[in-house]
Amino acid sequence: MNLFKRIVSKLTNQPEEEERPSLEKLGDSLKNADLDYKFAQLFTHSGGFFNYCADEAEALQTLHQIIKIENINNIFCWDKDLQNFLNVVKTPYTQELKSDNDASFITCEYLIAYDGRIMLSHNNILHYHSSRLPNKIIIMANVSQIVNNLNDAMGKIKRNGNIKNLTSISGAQSKLDTSSNSNTKLFLLLLED
Repeated sequence: MNLFKRIVSKLTNQPEEEERPSLEKLGDSLKNADLDYKFAQLFTHSGGFFNYCADEAEALQTLHQIIKIENINNIFCWDKDLQNFLNVVKTPYTQELKSDNDASFITCEYLIAYDGRIMLSHNNILHYHSSRLPNKIIIMANVSQIVNNLNDAMGKIKRNGNIKNLTSISGAQSKLDTSSNSNTKLFLLLLED
């Protein structure tokens, strides 16, 4: 709440209104909700841009809109399947992270419904530290990647083996492990399996 509103509420003896519920309060209010709904609510609450896609055609159309609206010209994308999407929308990409990349197009390990975070590993961002990614990150994931909490994600990772360099990000407020990326835009294309 801005200072002016606080002063006015004190002078008029009106209770101060809360600007937005905290992530914890919102999570508690959604504890009995479906995992996909809970994840979407908490992800967008933390500043992420959530896009549900019923099929690959809709994902392709949404990707094209994001690239156009965000004025993206050169994307870091090393995943062959995702490169096919970029080829269709005729967007240049590099398989190695370069200084002129203005976005990245990646996959993820899991979507954590408990707090709306996205778990990444070396499978998604190669050997790069997440703080080196461009300020615009587009992630493609499937509904089946949504898990209840971090414990569930870690249990699945242990069973799958050989996943290293884990990190997680969420919305624009994550700052990707450093304060230098404070204006990160995180777009999620959630595809039905």
